[in-house]
Amino acid sequence: MNDKVSKKEIASYVGYGVGECISFGLAGSFTLIFYTDVFGISAVSASLIFLLARAWDAVIDPIVASVMDTIHSPIGKFRVYMKYVPLFVVITTVLCFVKPDFGVEAKIVYAGITYLMWGTVYAMSDVPFWSMSAVMTQDPIERSKLVTYAGLAVSVGGAIPLFCFPFLIKHFGASSPAHGYFWGTIILMVVAFILMNNGYRNTRERVTRSEEKVKLSQVFKTLWANKPLFLVLLAFFTNLFSNVASAIAVYFFTYNMNAPEMLSIYGVINMCCAFGLVLIPYILTKCQKKSLLIIFCAIDIVLRILFFYWIGYSNLVTFFIMVALTGIMTSVSWPILSAMIGDTIDYAEAKTGNRCEAIMFAGQTFTGKLAIAVSGGLVGLILILVGYKPNVQQSSFALKAIFFSVVLLPAVGSLLKIIILQFYHFTEDKLKEVKLQIAESKK
Repeated sequence: MNDKVSKKEIASYVGYGVGECISFGLAGSFTLIFYTDVFGISAVSASLIFLLARAWDAVIDPIVASVMDTIHSPIGKFRVYMKYVPLFVVITTVLCFVKPDFGVEAKIVYAGITYLMWGTVYAMSDVPFWSMSAVMTQDPIERSKLVTYAGLAVSVGGAIPLFCFPFLIKHFGASSPAHGYFWGTIILMVVAFILMNNGYRNTRERVTRSEEKVKLSQVFKTLWANKPLFLVLLAFFTNLFSNVASAIAVYFFTYNMNAPEMLSIYGVINMCCAFGLVLIPYILTKCQKKSLLIIFCAIDIVLRILFFYWIGYSNLVTFFIMVALTGIMTSVSWPILSAMIGDTIDYAEAKTGNRCEAIMFAGQTFTGKLAIAVSGGLVGLILILVGYKPNVQQSSFALKAIFFSVVLLPAVGSLLKIIILQFYHFTEDKLKEVKLQIAESKK
């Protein structure tokens, strides 16, 4: 079996990720400010919606993923979802940014239903996307490339709304901000659909698997046996502090900088930083994932302390330089942790005989959405505690708290990653032993 993946296929795979993460970026960075400043519900109500959605995800995400691990279609185990689900991702994302002429209570219900729908549909797209990296190739280096490029897709797709959406809101929102949000979302999601459809058409599943049907009970048994996976997911969950920073960034540029249009520069810088991720597969051939991630987290902590206490945002040049440096440190955690999840699939196969890629990567999808929900709740709590009031000048205390949340709070996530990784022992050497064990069992 040829485990090399062509450049065209990699580009198509990345394109699918960029497309779905445009939706992810819209939901992660703009739903809260849309709910509070345009839709007309309180930050408390919005936070409760986020928490309710994650409670729903706790039920639906594992079920969706486990079903994927038990069903094989003629066009592939995961490609069938990549074919049909993107249209529903587009529809539910647009519905999240519609402002119906309802009363406050009805608006809360509408926001809750549409956000729940978006989260469910997004899981049916995101789980197959990440799982594809484990079935497009079984070569560890090629797989690391794929999850690295998938991480690049997350960063680029998430940054596109930060860059484009403020302009679209301003252009289409002359009569009302609600129109700007609605038409801006439609335009971005049309682009997203084109990218996702191309991703389905030009990717292939190559890894052979047993024709024996996997039972649902076996899927959960395989998940439970994968102890290293839970440590990786716990480290992944700490990205919630970066999610808080991304959500607060809208408020920072609006109120601290009095220049909301600068959010686009912030988005461009984060998107450009993400392209440095193409070097990660090469670096991973020289050092272990765990060690590399710890180094980047340590650097991130130092940079953010310097940024908050000594540099600040009075000088735009130094401010955006620090945004770029910290952005690089933050963005590298996605592909490295995703590559570690791919490694744990081999661990699970050696332990149980089943790969069950979907349920493993569903852990990442669920953890990512849980982090968004908790971060949304934290943002709402932060806004309440600092006395935030929409569309007015904020107090000096509120402005400093907003800057703290954007710059220094993500350092907490980096510190927690370092602590969690001290307990992770499934290194590259042990991965080689496991792959030999799997190869021997198939002879």
